[in-house]
Amino acid sequence: MAGSEGLSVLGAPAILWKLHIVRQLRQRDRTQKALFQELVPAYNHLLEKAELLATFSEKLQLEPSEATPAPHKGSWEEESRPDSAGVSSPATLKEKWQEEEEGLRLVCGEMAYQVVEKSAALSTQQLQLEERQDRLAALEARVVQLQEARAQQARQVEEQRVKNVAQRAAYEDLRVRTGDQEAALRRLQEEASYVLEGLVQLKARAATERNLRLERRERANQARVSQELKKAAKRTVSISEVPDSLGKGIREGTETLALAGEPDSLESEACEKWKRPFRSASATSLTLSRCVDVVKGLLDFKKRRGHSIGGVPEQRYQSIPVCVAARLPVQVQDVLDAHLSEVNAVCFGPNSSLLATGGADRLIHLWNVVGGRLEANQTLEGAGGSITSVDMDPSGSQVLAATYNQAAQLWKVGEAHSKETLSGHKDKVTAAKFKLTRHQAVTGSRDRTVKEWDLGRAYCSRTINVLSYCNDVVCGDHIIISGHNDQKIRFWDSRGPCCTQVIPVQSRVTSLSLSHDQLHLLSCSRDDTLKVIDLRVSNIRQVFRADGFKCGSDWTKAVFSPDRRYAVAGSWDGALYIWDVDTGKLESTLRGPHWIVRRLLR
Repeated sequence: MAGSEGLSVLGAPAILWKLHIVRQLRQRDRTQKALFQELVPAYNHLLEKAELLATFSEKLQLEPSEATPAPHKGSWEEESRPDSAGVSSPATLKEKWQEEEEGLRLVCGEMAYQVVEKSAALSTQQLQLEERQDRLAALEARVVQLQEARAQQARQVEEQRVKNVAQRAAYEDLRVRTGDQEAALRRLQEEASYVLEGLVQLKARAATERNLRLERRERANQARVSQELKKAAKRTVSISEVPDSLGKGIREGTETLALAGEPDSLESEACEKWKRPFRSASATSLTLSRCVDVVKGLLDFKKRRGHSIGGVPEQRYQSIPVCVAARLPVQVQDVLDAHLSEVNAVCFGPNSSLLATGGADRLIHLWNVVGGRLEANQTLEGAGGSITSVDMDPSGSQVLAATYNQAAQLWKVGEAHSKETLSGHKDKVTAAKFKLTRHQAVTGSRDRTVKEWDLGRAYCSRTINVLSYCNDVVCGDHIIISGHNDQKIRFWDSRGPCCTQVIPVQSRVTSLSLSHDQLHLLSCSRDDTLKVIDLRVSNIRQVFRADGFKCGSDWTKAVFSPDRRYAVAGSWDGALYIWDVDTGKLESTLRGPHWIVRRLLR
């Protein structure tokens, strides 16, 4: 059926052309017939008269030759005299014939002239008629095309109307379901808030009860030890008669003092006095009183905040492993599909046995590095957006990540869900780094601010307003260094409100890396260069370039090796470029799976 319709559509112009020719022929016949319908009878009448005159002229030419000539004078008289029979003379007839012939010639000339004019007018009208017929045929063809287009548009309108009806029904269904889901979400949020409040209350109650139990237990231990010491002070005893509980308490106390950093002389003195045999009651009483004081001091030292008992207090500054020498890698040791989307950030732990990776899938994966292989350890969930930066504290127990949802989030290693959310920025957070203590952190954002955070209270302790986007930050002992979009590296003193120094570079800063000795800073910028800045003189010491190296984005990272001997950066083509910091020479170019993928995509 579709084929016949196609043939009919294709054959329509040919049929119209034939009909046009037939109509033209018929119209020309009618026009010519109408024009010559009056001329043909007149022309026939003229032909008949011409034949009659020709006959008369022949007869008149023959009659004078056959008749007898008459005298000239009498002939004129005869001619002038009418015939007795009433018939006109030949001279008269000849004059009449000449007059009629002259009149007929005039009439024929006029009619011929009219015929010529009529023919010219006919040809002009015929040309106009042909033009109008051509226009009519073109208009008819255009009408046919427009009718077909109209029919097609009508079909499309009908189909679109059906689709609109279906989409409207689907939209209404989705709206109803969305309303139900929003109501369910509100209920779940309310339930979650109630559950969270209950959980917080339960935790607070449990902590309070635990503190009370520990306090009661500690008071009971203190009372028991005091009673035993008083009993022991009333009698003279040898070293073998010292109560086990007292000896255990003294040993625990001396161990605690050693861990807390007290001089070893106190422990040695106490041990020597208990090892010596007692020779008199006065000596024994003196020794026991000294022991009582020591034990009381130990018990008082073991008290901590919130009446809880613990070991040594937390160190504010953790020890950082020192790398003696770094070895250049030569090949890929392990390849894993870590995330569902792009991997935006990686970070090793302090001892390099734990690796954290963050990606656009809003997940952070922790990996154990065992024998050059990666083994899945844990997945940290709950990020509100794509991960842009990952950092681990000096103890390796916490993970800090910057996200696209205008916040940074904190996880504790071993717990899958986020511990704290540091919110306060107005744009995506591009960098989040721990300071040299795990209780403080610094974040940088595209809202042109750098913030310092107290992680114990999840509180922003300081906000630094900058004139440009912040792409990366690093932290020293009392200094914060930030790299910005306005081609500048800024230095901030943690103890002061103002910027202490500004170092300009040639292009936008994409990343910063601080050496372990805090004497050198490595920056990467969009002019396809890496720069080593000596912080002792605040001057650019080295500039690294290489053929093929290109900084492809505003978040391209460059880092020092642990021993600060090498500088490593990733290029847009998927390769890693490694420079020697001392000589400035390109040591190696590692082309792994990323380089192969980039080559295939190009």
